[in-house]
Amino acid sequence: MKSKNKCASDILRKEALDFDLLERAKNHTFDYMKNILCQPVFPNNMSLEALNVFREPLQEEHGDPYEIIDLLHKNGSPATVAQTGGRYFGFVNGGITPVALAAKWLSDAWDQNTALYVMSPISSTLEEICEKWLINLFNLPDDSAAGFVGGSSAATLCGLTAGRNTLLNNLGYDVSTKGLYGAPEIRVILGEGAHSTVYKVLSILGLGSERLIKIPTDEQGRIITDYVPELDNHTLLILQAGNVNSGAFDDFETLCPRARNAGAWVHIDGAFGLWAAASEELNHLTKGVELADSWSVDAHKTLNAPYDNGIIMCRNRYALINALHMTGSYIIYSNQRDGMLYTPDMSRRARIVELWATLKSLGKRGISELVHDLHNKAVYFANKLKQNGFEIKNDVCFNQVLVFFSSSHKTELILKKIQDSEECWCGGAKWQNQSVLRISVCSYRTTYEDIDRSVQTFIRAKEEVLKELLLC
Repeated sequence: MKSKNKCASDILRKEALDFDLLERAKNHTFDYMKNILCQPVFPNNMSLEALNVFREPLQEEHGDPYEIIDLLHKNGSPATVAQTGGRYFGFVNGGITPVALAAKWLSDAWDQNTALYVMSPISSTLEEICEKWLINLFNLPDDSAAGFVGGSSAATLCGLTAGRNTLLNNLGYDVSTKGLYGAPEIRVILGEGAHSTVYKVLSILGLGSERLIKIPTDEQGRIITDYVPELDNHTLLILQAGNVNSGAFDDFETLCPRARNAGAWVHIDGAFGLWAAASEELNHLTKGVELADSWSVDAHKTLNAPYDNGIIMCRNRYALINALHMTGSYIIYSNQRDGMLYTPDMSRRARIVELWATLKSLGKRGISELVHDLHNKAVYFANKLKQNGFEIKNDVCFNQVLVFFSSSHKTELILKKIQDSEECWCGGAKWQNQSVLRISVCSYRTTYEDIDRSVQTFIRAKEEVLKELLLC
């Protein structure tokens, strides 16, 4: 005899049709968006302490969905970082364009699995379209392939896997069947300022860290080309389009032709900087990138698409597919684009929807203007700080600003006060053995008024530190 008590699936089916619940969530979302510019840029201590309400054992019985969504808004919303506002300059976190947010809401309701065309024709079609658009924006070879992943870590993993495997295959060694045991040695050459993501990926791929050839960099973080050894057909050369601290770009026009002539594989880490190629005013920074073999880039940084929107692009489509494909009797490949061939994942959410919406809404001119605007505001920010006694440690060639005041100790104290101010937020870094304030201008919502307001926060923090040190 069946129990008359409702089981979990019965309850969930009812909730799936509970439009009042979705309306409640919509209202909370609108409330958050309306107040984001007034909210502390980083949550205050009261908001952080309120997070303890979530620390509880998992209850035995079914929870009330209205109470759950209310709890998230009441205690979760105030504890978020307001990076979608205009005064968050930490890391390289972009904002989120309105159309991308709307597209994300719709695609979340679709809840598509984008592994295969037969799983989601719309996702497959949009991936095919975005691939062509990105090739055009970045001025890459027409036959290049794009895979849509979570972020730069996954994109770099895909690119360097394709590079490693291609180099070994060209040396007559099939790593996909034989593994790395007994494989010919691959040389890895990169700059001393390479991003930590690159080192993580190299470790995963079994290429280690001790045997890497690290090339000295100049005062801006660019590889000194004269120090790059002779390249050959068992070399992975990793370059940067946008140093994570200074924003500087390596000399692609010099190094990429050398690598191609030698049969080396060039991967360009362009997480935020590759978008300079889409700017009429800044594309001089990326001259020569089209001669590389693979490129990693994030749309959720400079382009202001939602998280997570990473992209791997590869000159040789089959090199990328051969590095990442899988087989199974149940897998139904089609004559259309099957997205899983270009990524490490099989099951993936339809992040392509919001990327397509972002590209479609901005157009080529809008993307160019967005990228250039971020640069102009970074220059403005740097000039304002310089006028008020701060030292700018880098040439602001893109959207990164490195700020120093008097000593590393004072700079660190100023950073702490800025981060505690609730007015604006930036990170810190080490640059040429000194502590610096690291400003990343990434959000389309940042205005010149936001920058002026943030500069005043920097000035107050500096004055407070000087006063406190004087009293000590």
